[in-house]
Amino acid sequence: MTYSRIGIVWNPSKVEKEVLQTAASDVFGAEQDIRWWETTPEDPGRGMAREAQEDGRELVIAVGGDGTVRAVAESLAGSDTALGIVPQGTGNLLARNLEIPLNNVAAAFERIRDSEPRRIDLGWVSYDGAEYAFAVMVGFGIDAQMLVETDDDLKSKAGWLAYVEAMGRALAGTEMTDITIAIDGDKAVAVRGHTMLIGNCGMVQGGIRLLPDAVLDDGKLDVLMISADGALQWLDTLRTFVWDNGIRRIFGAADEAVSTDSARHLPVETVSVELKTPLVFEIDGEEMGEVSAFDVRVQPGALLVH
Repeated sequence: MTYSRIGIVWNPSKVEKEVLQTAASDVFGAEQDIRWWETTPEDPGRGMAREAQEDGRELVIAVGGDGTVRAVAESLAGSDTALGIVPQGTGNLLARNLEIPLNNVAAAFERIRDSEPRRIDLGWVSYDGAEYAFAVMVGFGIDAQMLVETDDDLKSKAGWLAYVEAMGRALAGTEMTDITIAIDGDKAVAVRGHTMLIGNCGMVQGGIRLLPDAVLDDGKLDVLMISADGALQWLDTLRTFVWDNGIRRIFGAADEAVSTDSARHLPVETVSVELKTPLVFEIDGEEMGEVSAFDVRVQPGALLVH
């Protein structure tokens, strides 16, 4: 699709501007009207994306990791300004789910140039008096604890494999707690568990699909609650992930995500959660500290994205 005015919001810690400028010139043409905004540690992209909109940019390209993409998407939500993504992070979660080329700046620019934009949903999570957008998933438990346990030096050297190393320590550090949950305005119910994921799309690093029913544009979010306790329940949960919701789905032998007593799936539009014990919380792979209560909602068709 052709755009006359393009804005690029880029994270200078992920890629050099000269590399981006060369690739952008090659793909879009040297005469293309492109303006550049550099993110800062204080602002990962929200303010820059707003400035790009105010400047009349029809397309805003986020160059960086999941944090940069999320910040730009949050500012563009509900508008007709299109979002392009040049993934340069470790997780690149939304890019993976959109099948955007990874680790190839020119190929990502070409995808933006040659593709038609589509509308996808965004999730919003509110806690401690603030609300944040998410494109992939939020949650607590093993996934959030794994982010805390992941060694930053190993992450920089080994990429997503660093998360595998952290999984064992995360399992050891995750404890069951009492949870009160209300779905789509219904009466709250009490459950026990240690991990909850609420997602707009389900694939993470290594092609693992934690939320097999999650679809980017169905107007729903998908919840996964895990309460596995002990070796046998963990083995049953792992079997469900790998076989029932993995291999069998690939070959068309299952239409919906399989739930078990220790791993339950369900679609929602809104969900309110209270935790007896505050737990580490993550938004699109970014550790946000501990929370004891939060509310989540979906905004259907919120984002125009390539």
